[in-house]
Amino acid sequence: MRHFSWGSSSMLMFNILMPVRVLTGMELEKQIQSLREKFDQVKAEVNRIVIGQEELIEKMLIAIVANGHVLIEGVPGLAKTLLIKTLAKTLGCEFKRIQFTPDLMPSDIIGSKIYDPKTGAFYVRKGPIFTNILLADEINRAPPKTQSALLEAMQERQVTIDVETYKLTPIFIVFATQNPIEHEGTYPLPEAQLDRFLMKLIINYPERQKEAEILEKYSSMDADELEVKQIMDINGIIQAQRIVKHIRVERPIIEYILDLTYATREHNDVRLGISTRGALNLLRVAKARALLHGRFYVTFHDVKTLVPDVFRHRILLKPEAMLELNVEDIIKEILEKVPLPSL
Repeated sequence: MRHFSWGSSSMLMFNILMPVRVLTGMELEKQIQSLREKFDQVKAEVNRIVIGQEELIEKMLIAIVANGHVLIEGVPGLAKTLLIKTLAKTLGCEFKRIQFTPDLMPSDIIGSKIYDPKTGAFYVRKGPIFTNILLADEINRAPPKTQSALLEAMQERQVTIDVETYKLTPIFIVFATQNPIEHEGTYPLPEAQLDRFLMKLIINYPERQKEAEILEKYSSMDADELEVKQIMDINGIIQAQRIVKHIRVERPIIEYILDLTYATREHNDVRLGISTRGALNLLRVAKARALLHGRFYVTFHDVKTLVPDVFRHRILLKPEAMLELNVEDIIKEILEKVPLPSL
């Protein structure tokens, strides 16, 4: 028998998950403005703790509103863990972290059945994947078998332990990190798993002035000593994920996304272009960005801003092209050459 469970906190949101009526234009605009104010407060609170990553923080919030997972690439020491942990606190989300290592087993992620000698029965010990925001730290250090343990959870929002299936919480977002420099003892993520990530974000060094602020602020204290204020809760995130579905998308926006998608497939140096799922994901994040900026419609700028983050992990170059080009070059070229349709 297949068993479905959400966990204790999820039943409190049953009423939130019920179908809602269609909103009028005035109601939609009012809710969007209210959510924008909340997310602006979230960004300000996270920026108070993690200095110099304003753009990255906004894109992480876009992923949460679009209900998608994120792969973050950056060298060690740029506060990736602190950033994700702080973001979870401001949103009122449960946070768990898994350090991926070569000896990590799938059961260490999803959980397993344990025998209790006192009762003579088995009970389920749920793994850290049962949370709202999961940090998969250095995900490419674990072997493919362990990485694949995330696939069902990321795509289906459920896990199977033995023969029983357990639903994850309504809010379940994976933020996975990987180091672009260190390749020894790592396992490249397969395309099927990469495609499960809504976006791939690059975290860079902060600007010199921002880095000076970091040194001054944390020269005599640790970041963990700062109290993080909770701005939103789970219900607020679910509301945003619902409202974003009402964001208006005009036909020229769809045509522009398709033009960009086909340009990757037809490029002479590209072996694998953007799939239909990739194009749909670009539309989803553009709608989420519009909401965070207080608009009930998507603009071309919403799309262009997020193209690199949605495309960079989905494009494969031909072997001969890899000697002179990289994916970022291809994306930049496509953005320059594909014209904007007229509204």
